[in-house]
Amino acid sequence: MTAGFPRAARVRTRAEYAGVFERARRTSDPLLSLHWLRTETPARLGLAVSRKVDTRAVVRNRIKRALREQFRQLRAQLAQGDYVVVARSAAAQAPAAQLRETFVRTLIRAGALPATAMGGTMPPAAALPPSTDKKKPDNHAG
Repeated sequence: MTAGFPRAARVRTRAEYAGVFERARRTSDPLLSLHWLRTETPARLGLAVSRKVDTRAVVRNRIKRALREQFRQLRAQLAQGDYVVVARSAAAQAPAAQLRETFVRTLIRAGALPATAMGGTMPPAAALPPSTDKKKPDNHAG
């Protein structure tokens, strides 16, 4: 995969966005809302960052840049389909790292990305065996 973000990786037309909004499953977070419509095509991204999020274009473009970069890195691991991310007002104050983390967390919650895709050495909490450590009663009367 190239380092760019080709046209084939984007949801582009009004009809494509409308189709995703009508039929997609939705997962939300205080920073963004993810609409995911399973299709037979490789993962494509659409971004909706309105002036309600922030009136300044530089802020809206910063949000889009962070989300686009994270999607580009994860695209090969994502389930097939169209992903449309709708930014919320709180995203304007969030740093890029927080936007990327929230996007990944939302993808995992939606089931579009395996939990192990986040990296790290620890397995997800659901994969850990139950703890066998038993607490001893406190015998100090103090």
